[in-house]
Amino acid sequence: MSLFNPEQIQIGISACLLGEQVRFDGGHKQSRYCLDELSRVFHYRPVCPEVAIGLGIPRKTIRLVNQQGDIRVKATDNSFDVTDQLADFSARQAQAMDFISGYIVCAKSPSCGMERVKLYDSETGYSEKAGVGLFTQTLMKTWPLLPVEEDGRLHDLVLRENFITRVFAYHDWKTLVSQGLSRQAMVTFHTRYKYLLMAHHQEKYRQLGRLIANFSEDLQADADAYFTLFMQTLMHPATRRNHTNVLQHLQGFFSDRLNSRQKQELADSIHKYREGLLPLLVPITLIRHYLNEFEQPFVDQQVYLNPHPEELKLRYGY
Repeated sequence: MSLFNPEQIQIGISACLLGEQVRFDGGHKQSRYCLDELSRVFHYRPVCPEVAIGLGIPRKTIRLVNQQGDIRVKATDNSFDVTDQLADFSARQAQAMDFISGYIVCAKSPSCGMERVKLYDSETGYSEKAGVGLFTQTLMKTWPLLPVEEDGRLHDLVLRENFITRVFAYHDWKTLVSQGLSRQAMVTFHTRYKYLLMAHHQEKYRQLGRLIANFSEDLQADADAYFTLFMQTLMHPATRRNHTNVLQHLQGFFSDRLNSRQKQELADSIHKYREGLLPLLVPITLIRHYLNEFEQPFVDQQVYLNPHPEELKLRYGY
């Protein structure tokens, strides 16, 4: 039975990022952003794969080793090899986490790193930043659409906003499925996400529209194809150009309701955003303001206007 809870967004996280003293030296890699900001909206499920397979605290450090194409996880002094234990745990743990909507992993870790983990050559001893932590690699293979991000990359405002947007969208879809999949529910879902998808990738947005317009007799196959393309679309960071295009579309809904001053005010805010003189929040706030004055149900339901809680302040800086 799945532990998925529509009322609570659960995400996995490397335990050391929450301040748990589980690292090889008995320390942690506490992330203040995860603790102080994201904990307001996410419920964490901490995991430390290395402790879970029985490695002590403190312990000898481990690393990824390339043995003629076979990637192993070994102690730096070659005194032990935990590849099989870590692979077995990773497979079981990943399968058990079907209820989460995202994962934040610890960078550079041979168990949890998402990219550019040091990979050592067994013969020369030289390393290159070409590895992926074994646990995270298994997690991403098991759930290829699951939003996964490293703690360090969350300092990048674009990557941060993209990851959190995907987490909320992933959870939204899982909620739809838990409440009962239907073609009408999929149409309603797609309608709500129209402008957010357009902001991320216009061609894939059009492909999604064609999927929705041409259902087959196999509902599950249609849903799987839609969700795959939906998440692939959101993986593309939204661009200033695409945001501008979306804002101009939304502006059109108010063209016959605003007076000349209001029209100019909205047009100016969109232009200044396009030129990089104002953050996205400014034209978005104006559109929300006009929604309070003039009813536009189609616009009001658009996830684009509120893809994540305002308290995270994700649209303030770009």
